[in-house]
Amino acid sequence: MARTSKRRKKIEELVDSKKEYTLTEAVSVLKNGPKTGFDQTIEVAIKISLDQAANPIRGTVSLPHGTGKKTRIAVFCKGDFVDQAKEAGADYVGGDELVQKVAGGWMDFDVAVATPDMMRELAKLGKVLGPRGLMPNPKSGTVTTEIGKAVRELQAGKIEYRLDKQSGIKAPVGKLSFSEEVLKENINFFIKAVLTANPKIQKTQSLRSAVISSTMGPGLRLDKSQFRQG
Repeated sequence: MARTSKRRKKIEELVDSKKEYTLTEAVSVLKNGPKTGFDQTIEVAIKISLDQAANPIRGTVSLPHGTGKKTRIAVFCKGDFVDQAKEAGADYVGGDELVQKVAGGWMDFDVAVATPDMMRELAKLGKVLGPRGLMPNPKSGTVTTEIGKAVRELQAGKIEYRLDKQSGIKAPVGKLSFSEEVLKENINFFIKAVLTANPKIQKTQSLRSAVISSTMGPGLRLDKSQFRQG
């Protein structure tokens, strides 16, 4: 309990809850926060002035420096695609047998990729994969015949984002061990990529808020003007 209180006190000393930080200031605060025994993940959370029901926005971003996390990739495919997936470094590869394994409760992967011919079988797993955000989708490049390319991009730091019911978009953008410059580049790249990816959210006024945080650290509100386009 004392350790928790000490952590909270240090965070309160570092953070001004009424302030909107520049990206440089915010990253510096997170880097100087209380230490932990593991490498914390840095996350970005933005809110935009659009309703999810009318605007089912989703897409992908390839971060310039990756996320720092090992992504476990499951590829659902058959025939020659199996060799392509394995050569590219996919963690799990299979057809009907892999579908049955997931149906039985196995879920030890972070992202799923599939060839178009496998989607009929995967549709049966919609209630399992859908709520976890693991259902392959053509818009995110995870339903494709270019299996090797998709796997390599995911390994290099390609991440998927989607607008949730609270009009928010969240994504991991690196590790606390990354240098400040690398974190700033990833964060800036992600936010600007999302804001320019869809005509409906290209206007600056669509961005209501942007917050960055670490796993055990504070959430810091960013000054929205630094992400203004053009």
